[in-house]
Amino acid sequence: MTEASSIETKRNMQPAAKLQNEENFRNNFRFDRQLPENLRFLETLSWNYFWSWKPEGTNLFREIDPRLWDECEQNPRLFLKRASELRLWQKALDTSYLERMQIFSENFEKYISAALENFKNISGVNPAAYFCAEYGIHNSLPIYSGGLGILAGDHLKSASDMNVPLVAVGLFYRYGYFRQKINHEGLQEEHYLDSFENELALEPIQDEESNLILISIHIRGREVFARAWLARIGRISLYLLDTNVEQNSEVDRLITGHLYGGDTETRIVQEKILGIGGVRLLRKLGVEPSIYHLNEGHSAFLTLELAREYLELNVNSTFDDAINFVRKKCVFTTHTPVSAGNDTFSPDAIEGCFDKNFISALKITKEELFALGRTNPEDDAEWFGMTPLALRLTRSANGVSEKHGEVSRDLWLEMFPEITKSEEVPITYVTNGIHAPTWIAPVFQTLYEKRIGKNWSEILPDETAWRAAIEKIPDAEIWKTHQLLKQLLVSFIRQKTFSAEIGSHNTINEHRNTNKLFSPDILTIGFARRVAAYKRWNLLLTDLERLVKMVDDVEKPVQFVFAGKAHPQDRSAKEILQNLMSFDENSQWQRRAVFLEDYDQEVARYLVQGVDVWLNVPRRPLEASGTSGQKVAMNGGLNLSILDGWWIEGFNGENGFSLGVLRDEDDTAIEKIDKDDAESLYKVLETEVVPTYYAKNADGLSSEWIRRMKNSLATLTPQFSSDRMLKDYIEKIYQAGK
Repeated sequence: MTEASSIETKRNMQPAAKLQNEENFRNNFRFDRQLPENLRFLETLSWNYFWSWKPEGTNLFREIDPRLWDECEQNPRLFLKRASELRLWQKALDTSYLERMQIFSENFEKYISAALENFKNISGVNPAAYFCAEYGIHNSLPIYSGGLGILAGDHLKSASDMNVPLVAVGLFYRYGYFRQKINHEGLQEEHYLDSFENELALEPIQDEESNLILISIHIRGREVFARAWLARIGRISLYLLDTNVEQNSEVDRLITGHLYGGDTETRIVQEKILGIGGVRLLRKLGVEPSIYHLNEGHSAFLTLELAREYLELNVNSTFDDAINFVRKKCVFTTHTPVSAGNDTFSPDAIEGCFDKNFISALKITKEELFALGRTNPEDDAEWFGMTPLALRLTRSANGVSEKHGEVSRDLWLEMFPEITKSEEVPITYVTNGIHAPTWIAPVFQTLYEKRIGKNWSEILPDETAWRAAIEKIPDAEIWKTHQLLKQLLVSFIRQKTFSAEIGSHNTINEHRNTNKLFSPDILTIGFARRVAAYKRWNLLLTDLERLVKMVDDVEKPVQFVFAGKAHPQDRSAKEILQNLMSFDENSQWQRRAVFLEDYDQEVARYLVQGVDVWLNVPRRPLEASGTSGQKVAMNGGLNLSILDGWWIEGFNGENGFSLGVLRDEDDTAIEKIDKDDAESLYKVLETEVVPTYYAKNADGLSSEWIRRMKNSLATLTPQFSSDRMLKDYIEKIYQAGK
């Protein structure tokens, strides 16, 4: 491809012709299946993840065969391959279905063909380039593990909806992140699925002669090649690099094998492929970004590649000249509030993965390269960190909430010896948000269309108008809509936890009989997040007597739904999970508490749309932002959370509940903090949350609870949308200083 292959050209690229399959490789994800002629649009739609955030698009697939749709884990490519000929022809003769498909087809074409918006320094010719190690677009594209990936996916979807000139770069992990299974003893087991055995909406990137476009990087003394796959996210092109090509050795083919898998060396070479390889791919595609957005430090090596390019073109320039050039083109978002959470590598590991020619092309020594990744460049014992590298070689850095910006300034003060006050450290913030069309339940969207209008999403950014619109919706309709989602969640829980064979003792992840498991009439609290010590999964279990009393209460009972994964190498996290699974105090716990295995986007949708309360109890201030609670708020659920991350900005005293106190905890013993927060948790549940939920009027409604629900919907939905977030990035980060 040449420079003519701008974003507009890439939008209109057709899926590549089928290539010859070779042993151990997947050259494309096409299959031979002739759909009825008047259903051919489904083939086109299945190649673009636009359907995933449009309820009417999802329904076009689901209606053909709901059971098969779930069996295929909502993967439209696999679904179309397996759908029965009879069902396809039945829908091909269903005039009502065809009319709805025609309307959606026209809307899709109009959406995709719309002209790009132009900004001060971002255009179709010179777009923003977004780099991230993982993307949570949809559960049918398993290249994400958690919050970072979901955020990146929502960023791209908002960029598509807002028609922002942007391309994205990531890695295609053949085996993705691990799938979770809890065994009969309550222990987590991990296994991996091979994406090459599935059908994905990924297209091979080829040149004009239908040859694969390859990039190469010198790694560990040899050339390593990578191809690219294209995922269409509405109007946005997401390019995923993949080292599983025949030109590579077996070990190099596995560089992009697993997300966050392997040893330290694997992480380094993965990040070289992402950063350096990503820049080289964009060059081959003729894309010349105006700005590079490093979403977390994993892609920070791209700054070195840009510096190398500059020096190759400007032979009389110095490395300092190159850095001045690179900084003007790069911005950095950090997501980690503790230094230990940032990628660091030993100098020997860095030296082993970087060839001498690359370092010499930068016109620096290897010691000077190592210094770029150190908080203190003079400390030879300090390991190479990706965050210090990103902070040094970008013009802008930001945290992902106001509090996280403050924490980051304190954390990295040492990197700026000329600065004595942390508030002067040049790290700002853009608070995370979520993609409303993806996460707001279709039934709520239908309610908004009825009560606000079909253009409700256009009113959403206007906080005053949105609040007025929400206030006009009758309480009974808000409650009924929420209850429908809660009943759906209960049904999902019963299906998800049913097991024909269970172990010798009770655990909360499997039941032989789920008919009476959970009730839509009981206050339901959700707790779903990564299993890690600072997330404090065990805080709820610190006073079992009080917990059991709430669960067993005859008039005002509480039920809990849990989900989350422990890192495969984190034994203490697995023990926390096992303790939770096996807890049984001769109470109703086994009937009113469940754990849902294999937490992913599909499980998350049921949870955030159906719970009454979302519990969040991280050890402050270790929650950089958090977005799961934002998803709950947009579906009428209430947050019960430590005042940390986004909740400091979102909580107004009327739109949820807070626990603990907003204080400086640096000098307070962890044991005392945990004890105080546990006491606050129980107290708020016993004296605020439970009584308020069950205080019903003559109509069977809790007016105070619904008032809080409406306040949450009104105040948090516009404030924490990814459209607002992207607008902030454009105005405060992308265009600042240009």
